[in-house]
Amino acid sequence: MSQPRTVPPQARAQLATFPLLEALFGRRSRRFGVGMQIPGGPFAYTSRHAPQPLSETERLLLVAIGAGIPWTESGDPNAGCNYPTRPIGRAFPSGAATHGSELLINDDSGAWITRFRDLDATSLREYQEPDDLARLVAFLRPHIHRVRDRRVELPPEFPHVSAHNRWVANQPGTTLFVPIADQAESLLNLLWISTGEGVPIADPARGTLYGDPAPLIEAGRLHPERAQKLPLLEAKSVASATAELAIAAYNIHLVMQAIGLGGWLFSGLNPASLLGGFRDAGLPGFGFRFAPAAPGTPPQPLGLDGLFEPLVPPYVPDMATAVRRFAARKFGPGGNYDPHRPGPLRDAEAVKGGIDRYDEAFIVYLASLATDIHARHGSFPATVPAVHFNTVTQAQHIDLEYYDRFFKPGAYLPTHEGHQALWHADEAPPLGQ
Repeated sequence: MSQPRTVPPQARAQLATFPLLEALFGRRSRRFGVGMQIPGGPFAYTSRHAPQPLSETERLLLVAIGAGIPWTESGDPNAGCNYPTRPIGRAFPSGAATHGSELLINDDSGAWITRFRDLDATSLREYQEPDDLARLVAFLRPHIHRVRDRRVELPPEFPHVSAHNRWVANQPGTTLFVPIADQAESLLNLLWISTGEGVPIADPARGTLYGDPAPLIEAGRLHPERAQKLPLLEAKSVASATAELAIAAYNIHLVMQAIGLGGWLFSGLNPASLLGGFRDAGLPGFGFRFAPAAPGTPPQPLGLDGLFEPLVPPYVPDMATAVRRFAARKFGPGGNYDPHRPGPLRDAEAVKGGIDRYDEAFIVYLASLATDIHARHGSFPATVPAVHFNTVTQAQHIDLEYYDRFFKPGAYLPTHEGHQALWHADEAPPLGQ
């Protein structure tokens, strides 16, 4: 992304002091932006302004909110929790502190993806004062990578865009923020947590257990009477990731009220279309790799080469390797519980040294479990894609004249009314504003 201009002091102050309750109760879906047109119906209207893309500063601020502002977290020092996978916290919660999500960005400047999940924070809280915004943006900006040099376009038709979003979604001047989950890593973490509770994983179709649980059953570490069906565990994994992504998208929407940007949350874009599952039809999307689709089933995204690679083939040679890499991500050199990795603990050696680690018998069982799931179903996870998204936030500059035409006073906030003067004081205003 190009070098952002400095956030004006008055804009920084407004953003830092905007009341949470005002953001919550003032939040609305403000879909009509400058440059848009509603062709028919009771709200038929054509904007007399040209589309106005978000500035680089506006975009980066929303990226920092939506992909999470890193701050260090290495589990509960008192309980010795070993659930977290990465030594960062985010501006949103993550199931079992997996923190495997990233953010896709799509606008007139191109298509982008963040790579924040493996960063090390420099302090316990990266944001404390309004002036920290510029430092945060500078810290995160090098880790936002371009995927396409122009906007990813989708035909406004089935199955790519739902009917009521076709006039507005992904239009010129708008910016899409798409939080995505590493569903494979989420499942690996839940398999570890379940196994740690002595729970083997069952295949309801065959009435058998996955993997080779016999050694751990004999050792009293797994209890067959506690067996859980894999579809239930995967549903829990999806619910956890969905909550994470939705909260990240909602955080962006809340901050848009403080900045004075319009937009809304929606789910009317086909994930396969946006990620690249229709490349054979001339729609490359974000360029994700997809598994061959079985007849009558949608294509399943696997990852984005070099940028977002879940621990599934072809990014690993097999699932046994995936499990060992996942274990190393937690407990290996440079991993989350490596005392030498930067973090907030006063005595990292003492705290991290006391964390319960995977032993070899445990890793061998997890490897057999993941290998068997992949072999039986031809994928990992078995019932959901390795890459997942549900909620999208779109941001744009709203057309005040449209809202004045159709709505009573109060349809937009004072931040929307004063946005151009505050955030674009050194730019030529759009026609009529």
